[in-house]
Amino acid sequence: MGLTVGMRMVFAAVCAVAVGSVYAAQPVLAQIGSDLGVPDANLGWIVAAGQLGYLAGLAALVPLGDMIDRRKLIAGHLLLTTGGVVLAATATRTWMLLAGLVVAGLFAVVVQTTVAYAAALSAPEERGRDLGVVTSGVVIGILGGRVAAGGLAAVWGWRGVYVALAVLLATLACLVLRTLPPDTRAERATYRQVLTSLGELFGERLFLTRGLIAFFLFASFGTLWSGLTLPLAAAPWHLSPAQIGLFGLAGLAGALGAARAGRWADAGHANAVTGGALVVLTASWLAVGQASWSLWLVVIGVVVLDLAVQAVHVSNQHLLTTAHPHRTSSVIGGYMIFYSLGSALGATTTTTVFAGAAWTGSSIAGAAFAACALVVWAAGRRACFSGGPEWRDIRREVRRRSRSQARELRPHPGES
Repeated sequence: MGLTVGMRMVFAAVCAVAVGSVYAAQPVLAQIGSDLGVPDANLGWIVAAGQLGYLAGLAALVPLGDMIDRRKLIAGHLLLTTGGVVLAATATRTWMLLAGLVVAGLFAVVVQTTVAYAAALSAPEERGRDLGVVTSGVVIGILGGRVAAGGLAAVWGWRGVYVALAVLLATLACLVLRTLPPDTRAERATYRQVLTSLGELFGERLFLTRGLIAFFLFASFGTLWSGLTLPLAAAPWHLSPAQIGLFGLAGLAGALGAARAGRWADAGHANAVTGGALVVLTASWLAVGQASWSLWLVVIGVVVLDLAVQAVHVSNQHLLTTAHPHRTSSVIGGYMIFYSLGSALGATTTTTVFAGAAWTGSSIAGAAFAACALVVWAAGRRACFSGGPEWRDIRREVRRRSRSQARELRPHPGES
């Protein structure tokens, strides 16, 4: 069994559009604030609303993927996300917008069900590569969606962004039912068993280490993308939403450049990739922090930062799904709880700090989050080499795959 090219593309598209419903507000925060009368210091809550809904969905909804047909679950959650997006598009009060974004975030956890299903359908020796392709959809949604949102907002306003998302979500729900294979698992857990299993993960060293890395990783990521609009829209640049959205292209280039991380993980280098990428992430804030006088340095910093984030994210998911191949939905859902909390922390921190210490303060906060992730990785590195059985099992499995792939690539006698 394995994923076809068409299946990878559908999985990636679902991830891109669903996650876009959570992050679409970032490049148009200034427009939303002006339209609905939201103070600058409170704009971070517009992004955080979707993240908090996402957090609730990770705990309550993603585990359903270990219970019922994941193809039908994906389609259903896409339609429910559509409902939340429509409410946001028609909001006339701040509380209506926040309610719509919470609902959209709640069911946008279809992203994690999609990633888990892709991991389950992948051939073991190709899981890292497949996860790299599918999670690239997440990056396209977060960063490429900024470009699209900025362009649409310039023509139709910020409400037009959410109308376009609603159309795409409904279309994808139909496409999923027509193109993805049904979930044919013979044995499925009960909801109580799934929640119990999810709770047990939080007592596991591998899971906690990778989860904490994700928490600080996406706090740093959220600090950038939830706050960068503010210095770019202010003096001396005064950029429009469409121009600000173009910075997503820089982030997209960097993140897609890290697609190779999946192959490195398949080859047994996931832990080394994590450490190196976290060092790069921390250093990237030196360039990102220069937004007050150099846009070119910001572009360079954004490329490097997003490359590092995606490399760590793919490596984390590869290790966790390798350790728990029979409950991928639960382990991905639990891992992404850390992601959601970190993203919400970054979104609220950056706008609050910016109000008092400008972009320099926000950049210091982003670098501090990245450094914390590096500390967690360093503390867990010893466990990787001499720790519990889960680490030894993963190393043994990766070595087995690497030897198998090496035999397949070795020329047979008589071949040139």
